[in-house]
Amino acid sequence: MTIWLTHFIENFGYLAIILLIAVENIFPPIPSEVILTLGGFLVSGTKLTLIGVILASTLGSIIGAIILFSISRNLTLPRLEKLLETKLFKLLGFKKDDAQKAIDWFDKHGIGAIFYGRCIPVVRSLISIPAGIAHVGWTKFLVLTTLGSLVWNSVLVGLGHYMGKNWQVVVRIFDDYTIVIIVLLLILFIYFGIKWYKSRIKK
Repeated sequence: MTIWLTHFIENFGYLAIILLIAVENIFPPIPSEVILTLGGFLVSGTKLTLIGVILASTLGSIIGAIILFSISRNLTLPRLEKLLETKLFKLLGFKKDDAQKAIDWFDKHGIGAIFYGRCIPVVRSLISIPAGIAHVGWTKFLVLTTLGSLVWNSVLVGLGHYMGKNWQVVVRIFDDYTIVIIVLLLILFIYFGIKWYKSRIKK
């Protein structure tokens, strides 16, 4: 996989990085950690520049995020309310007005989650979905996505360039970090799920 990625980036340069990162944001077959750190390493032996790789990867991140955000925005409030009125969601305890409550909460408290979410493995790709469902404004979404992606990409590309031939060490560290993030997310999901279920029973 590394050999293929190296040849692909060497042959198509910034276009390859834009394409790979855009695809990774929608369906992550290759983690961004691999693409970004490898891109940083390849700066030394190709015509690529550090700034160029960072900007290309950020553009790819924005393109991928826009696609998911656009799809999610089509889930309008009436559609969400209709979905919550189905037997399955009623059985789970959801109500029609829960859709508006969720949108209001994300609009009030969750805007910053777009920025921070772009810097967290796994979450960084998915954060565009609730943002789209909550109908966050395009300007806010694009600004926060761009800034968050720029931070994430700059760190990883910079680390790949700094580590040189040992760039894969960075990938291994982030792999371990990703596992921890997934476990923590599962724990939080279970915790809040139980808490929510108990509150429903009391009502």
